[in-house]
Amino acid sequence: MLLAVTLTLAAAQPANAAEAAAAPGPAARPDCSYDLDAMLALDRNAFDQDIPDGGWRALSKDGCHSEAAELIRIWRHAKRDHNSILYWHEGQMRAFAGQTKEAIALFSRTYTAPEDDADFGWNHYVSGTIAFLRKDREHLQAAIGRLKTIPEPENNSFTRPDGTTVQMSWSPNLNVLEGFEKCWEKSYAEAYGNRDCSASLTL
Repeated sequence: MLLAVTLTLAAAQPANAAEAAAAPGPAARPDCSYDLDAMLALDRNAFDQDIPDGGWRALSKDGCHSEAAELIRIWRHAKRDHNSILYWHEGQMRAFAGQTKEAIALFSRTYTAPEDDADFGWNHYVSGTIAFLRKDREHLQAAIGRLKTIPEPENNSFTRPDGTTVQMSWSPNLNVLEGFEKCWEKSYAEAYGNRDCSASLTL
């Protein structure tokens, strides 16, 4: 009996080193460590707007979304900087990590005064994103409809901190909400980052 068990176990092992290397194993966890002092030394542009992988974005790029969210929260409190874009980006990282309740709370803090938003439609984007997370399709579709009514300006480009000029598609973020509608059954991370759902995006 002992011999039979031994043979069975032996048969279950890879025959050689090459087979062992090819055998599937658990996915390696990304390195989500970072130098907190170095991050806290950055100003907001360097920490938040250094695209594609400066500041917190280096963690996001590696799939460390919950760690990136915590880093943004720590930086925000340490710097006493509560600019709404920081809440938005922390919310995105929490949405990517599946922390839906926390993401909705953060996104809700980014609404702007309606009179300041008539020409851009940010509030419609916020409402549509929250509707997607809440799985409220009717409100998502309504937000898409409102965003489509924003008139396009003669010049809809903007300049990044590095000096490069980017021409925006119009209406801003409409492709994101339409991607959520198209990929309704997917998670935020799948719908936001999937080329089959929407065009290539920049956080």
